[in-house]
Amino acid sequence: MHLPGWTHLASGKVRELYAPVDGPGDVLLMVATDRISAYDHVLPTPIPDKGRILTAMSVFWFSLLEDLVGHHVLSVEDVPAEVRGRAMLVRRLEMFPVECVARGYLTGSGLADYRATGGVCGIALPAGLVESSKLPEPIFTPAAKAAVGEHDENITFTDVVAAVGAERAQQLRDVTLAVYARAAVHAASRGVLLADTKFEFGLLGTTLTLGDEVLTPDSSRFWPADGYAPGAVQPSFDKQYVRDWLTGPDSGWDRASDTPPPPLPDDVALATRARYVEAYERISGRSFGDWPV
Repeated sequence: MHLPGWTHLASGKVRELYAPVDGPGDVLLMVATDRISAYDHVLPTPIPDKGRILTAMSVFWFSLLEDLVGHHVLSVEDVPAEVRGRAMLVRRLEMFPVECVARGYLTGSGLADYRATGGVCGIALPAGLVESSKLPEPIFTPAAKAAVGEHDENITFTDVVAAVGAERAQQLRDVTLAVYARAAVHAASRGVLLADTKFEFGLLGTTLTLGDEVLTPDSSRFWPADGYAPGAVQPSFDKQYVRDWLTGPDSGWDRASDTPPPPLPDDVALATRARYVEAYERISGRSFGDWPV
């Protein structure tokens, strides 16, 4: 998308990044599109309003968490009219090359790691855990950031120390778990379990700062608390619905093949939108209809 007065810098799986043509060099425009990714592919079918939902949810969480850690958002109002509601004016950060993942429950790649090694990212866990088991305590399970189309690789805390140094690694772990704990308590108060989530941090000068998006259905697994039962995949308010359709019989897609995934049917795209909206409204207590268009 061409935005007058802005230079396009980069495209991610979901976001577009811009810098002002004439303006401070420490400010960026982050625009959330309606693209959705799964299994390291950007799917050909957009999810209606997804970028607006991600932005609304991130803004809610950044505000709720700012006494724990500062964030990069400057404004959601001083943005071009063409992207209002799906864009944030942010501070430019020096980002760490680490995805800071916190897990309170065992599922996804964490479960696969546990089944293979008895732990996750080098952290030993009790025997006998099953799909969706609640962990004895939340754990920090970092991943190395990957390029678009490649898979983030789970790494150990020792790897984080090697990448950023011992002091910063400890700070990243401590802040990740503190933010997860705060978010999990709030989500639980709204009848939602925060199974896991990932954060991206950077430096603003020398200050650790929360960047990118935060605690959205793209970066988190949200489960309804009522009906939670370990031993099976849980219903969710996130893109797990898309993952399940892609790997189910209706898609006709073989994840192990070299072919890209097929387009999503309209009903799957709309049902995914409904799950994202429900996540925002249940967790924030706000109406998505009130968010700027």
